[in-house]
Amino acid sequence: MDVLSDVITVARTGRPRSARVRWHAPWAQEFAAVPGSLAFQMVLEGHCWLLRPDAAPLRLERGDVLFLPRGSGHVLADSPAASGAAPACAPDEFPADTVPVAVDRVDRLGLDGPATVLLCGAYRTDPSRTHPLLHSLPELLHLPSDPAEHPELHAAVSLLAAETSGPRLGTDAIVPALLDTLLVHLLRRCLTDPAARNLRDPRGGTADWAAALGDPALAAALHALHTAPGEPWTVAGLAARAGLSRAAFARRFAATVGLPPLRYLTWWRMADAARLLRETDAPLRTVAARLGYTSEFAFAAAFKRAHGRAPGVYRRSPSGLPSEGS
Repeated sequence: MDVLSDVITVARTGRPRSARVRWHAPWAQEFAAVPGSLAFQMVLEGHCWLLRPDAAPLRLERGDVLFLPRGSGHVLADSPAASGAAPACAPDEFPADTVPVAVDRVDRLGLDGPATVLLCGAYRTDPSRTHPLLHSLPELLHLPSDPAEHPELHAAVSLLAAETSGPRLGTDAIVPALLDTLLVHLLRRCLTDPAARNLRDPRGGTADWAAALGDPALAAALHALHTAPGEPWTVAGLAARAGLSRAAFARRFAATVGLPPLRYLTWWRMADAARLLRETDAPLRTVAARLGYTSEFAFAAAFKRAHGRAPGVYRRSPSGLPSEGS
C-alpha cells in the first residue's frame, strides 16, 4: 500500500461510529473532546454555527464538512448567539458493533423550528500506532461545499447524505465504505492544501509530511520502507532508492520526516506489529519474520521497548490497554 493508506490502516481501530441527527431550532449541542480520534461533522440539511471560545462563530452550510483530526471538543448551534448547550455527547454513545450509522436520531429541543440535519462521526485511533503524519494535521479543517473545487469530496458527501436518509438493502455495507472514502479525501486535502497544513508537530517536532510525500526522493524511500518493512534496510540502501548520496539523504529525511531513517523504520515496524497482533492470529514467529527480526526473542524485546508490554500481553489486553499484572 501507499504511505497514506498504511497510515490509516495501522492507526485506526474498529469501524467508524456515526449518527445522523436532526435538531429543530433553537438548539445548541456540545460535542466532547475525544483524544485519539479523527472526528467529522457534515451538514446534510439546513445550516448551523460552529462556536469556539477562541474564535469568531463560523457558519456551516449544507454540504459543508468540518474535520477535527485531533478529536477536539466543540459546540454547534442554530445561531451564533446561542447559549446553554446541551450536555456533551461523544461517539461512544453510538453503537459500534451493531449498525454503522444510527439513522435520524431526533433531538427536538426546539419542537417545530427550522431543522438542521448533521452526520456526526469519528474514527478511533490507537495512540501506540498513531502515525507522526496525523500529529502534524491542523486542529480543525473547514471544507465548504464546492463541487468545482472538491469534486471527489462533494461526491462522497452527496452519497452519504443519500445513503443515510433511510435504511435500505446494503446500507450497513456501503456506509462504512463511504466514510472511509470521506476520510481519505479529508486527509488528502490536509496534505495538499498549504492553507490546511500545520507543518509543526504539536509535540514539538518539525515534521512536514506533506513535503516528505511530495518529494520524489523521500517518497521513494518511504514507499520502500512501507512496502517491505522486513528488508534489512540501511541508510545507504535507502539513499540509493532515493537517488541521493548517503549524507544528503540522511539530512533531508531527518529534517523533513522528523526522525532519522532507521529510527523511523523501527517505529513503523512496531506500529505494524501492533496492528498484526490485534487484527490477526499470526504466530509471533511469523510477525517477527515479516518485520525483519531473526528471532521471536529479538522481536519481543523490541516490541516491549516500544509498547511497554510483551507481544502476547498486548495481544490479549482489551483495546490496547494494559492487562492486570502486565
